[in-house]
Amino acid sequence: MALLRRLDMPLARIAEVAHAGGDRAAGLLDAYWADVEARVAGQRTLAEYLRGRLTGRDSDVYGKFAVETVDVPEQVVLSESRHVLADELPTWIAASLGRLEEAARDCGGVAAASFVVYHADVSAESDGPAESCVPVADEAAARAWSEERGRTRRTRVRVEPAGRLAYTRITKAQVAFPQILAAFGAVEEWIAAQGLTVTGPCREVYFADWEAAGPEDPVCDVAFPVR
Repeated sequence: MALLRRLDMPLARIAEVAHAGGDRAAGLLDAYWADVEARVAGQRTLAEYLRGRLTGRDSDVYGKFAVETVDVPEQVVLSESRHVLADELPTWIAASLGRLEEAARDCGGVAAASFVVYHADVSAESDGPAESCVPVADEAAARAWSEERGRTRRTRVRVEPAGRLAYTRITKAQVAFPQILAAFGAVEEWIAAQGLTVTGPCREVYFADWEAAGPEDPVCDVAFPVR
């Protein structure tokens, strides 16, 4: 058990592992170490972000992000909006997308990657609002569902217009605030350099299984609509 302390495992967790034994103990160790790796990966990306800010060389950080464009078709989406601060955002995103994806089962199913639109800044001081969106396959069913049950859940149906997105792909560790701001900054800098115009609010597109992803796995596109 002394070796577990060398992993900085808290005493309460060590006691849990010691009493578990066998495969369950190994599973508890694996779960603890996965949490450590996720925390370290997040701290690493935060350190890179802060280094750029402290030295005034944000462009050095931005250069690590590859930016591309993609054309996205018109989509019918179920959405929820909320005024939310940065520290509340991860919990709200997970909960709201979960509710919307469940509702999408009655609307022809989820038709494309879910996304979160930021209609104004979300930070420690600014609360947006943010809007969670899940594309659905059946517009008529979605509108019928909204009339019947969406009002009580503050869910609405709207059409997201077709357009072009400038985006960069980031890992699970890079999604954490404030380091995700470096990804947004990189896309904005690229858009300006290309002479493009931003035509709508920025967004995060979640295309991967968040729970199954590791800290270094790509999970999200940080994007701006452009022309």
